[in-house]
Amino acid sequence: MEQKEIISFEDFSELVKENVAVLFYFSTISCSVGESILPRLKSLFAEHFPKVLFCEIDMNRSVELSAACQVFVEPTVLIYFDGKETVRRSRNLGLFEIELATKRLYELLFTE
Repeated sequence: MEQKEIISFEDFSELVKENVAVLFYFSTISCSVGESILPRLKSLFAEHFPKVLFCEIDMNRSVELSAACQVFVEPTVLIYFDGKETVRRSRNLGLFEIELATKRLYELLFTE
């Protein structure tokens, strides 16, 4: 699973256009929930969805990007498939719920 950190909306838009599947993880270093769930989310995607590009966004460093994406609470997960936002979960993230929401589209796009 590839990981990338982005700050600008231009980088964000380019990644959405250039990749079939992208996960954007918005949080801050002061968010204890975000810090605790991040390793588990990375592990889930590395194991089950390795073709999804995983991007971390520090909301403190990317205020304009967060606002442009209408992300105002932390942590927030946005998942894009084929250029469209398909999953948006915030605050109390359920890994099982994120896995179920991702699985169907992932299998449709990447099953040969």
